[in-house]
Amino acid sequence: MTRKAVGTSCFPFFIAAALLSSCFGQIRDGVDPAAAGAGAPADSERGDNPKLPKFGIAVGAGTLGAGIQAATALARHTNLRGGFNYFSFGLSGTNKDNLRYDATLRLSSAEILLDQYIKGPFHISGGALIYDGFKGTADVSVPGEQSLTLNSVTYYSSASNPVTGTAAIGARKVAPEILIGFGNLLPRSARHFSVNFDLGVALQGSPNTKLNLLGSTCGTPTAGCSLIATDASVESNITAEQSKVNNELKPFQFYPVIRLSFGYKF
Repeated sequence: MTRKAVGTSCFPFFIAAALLSSCFGQIRDGVDPAAAGAGAPADSERGDNPKLPKFGIAVGAGTLGAGIQAATALARHTNLRGGFNYFSFGLSGTNKDNLRYDATLRLSSAEILLDQYIKGPFHISGGALIYDGFKGTADVSVPGEQSLTLNSVTYYSSASNPVTGTAAIGARKVAPEILIGFGNLLPRSARHFSVNFDLGVALQGSPNTKLNLLGSTCGTPTAGCSLIATDASVESNITAEQSKVNNELKPFQFYPVIRLSFGYKF
């Protein structure tokens, strides 16, 4: 399927133009007094005490899912920001080692961030996912007389009592975040609209997998069958298979955070 509403090659230039517009707009409107002209006095020289913005809201999307954020200004160059993110999708008929997974992956989180503006719209943010709902669940099945592999050992699913089960994956509930970005949800000017971009990482720890299998496995397609629950060697290989998957998921302990959002200051 081809979509030509906005050319793929033009999209990066659109994002760059939006960010540059946000950056230059905030500097022009007074976020960086030094850039306003050599003869323009700074706020401290005029004795001004500008009123800080109280509230702004933004919607956006990224690797944490679709989300909504709100912010308030704590100081001239400091904002407090919080939000919620959510995304869910299904994966039907995924096969690994001949086990069929009908899975659902859900990303849900609540976060709080402290934004410190270093120069104009450029900021560094520290905070946490105070609820990290990274979670996957799946129903597992293997048709009778078909093979499956657990810890590199091949078994067969019993025709009379085929292998079924469940699988789950999750991460720890609290994850520190460190981000850098451009844009200010609360422009220190008369402007109301803003474009904001965040890039960083959430330190959520290694995801953990749980694999529970029921039914019977066999040494051949039709013979040598035993219940999984009473076969110590099969149970041991299921545990080893979990450890193998957990090792494959270790890179996700550093979950990438990329987000583009559009805000409005009230």
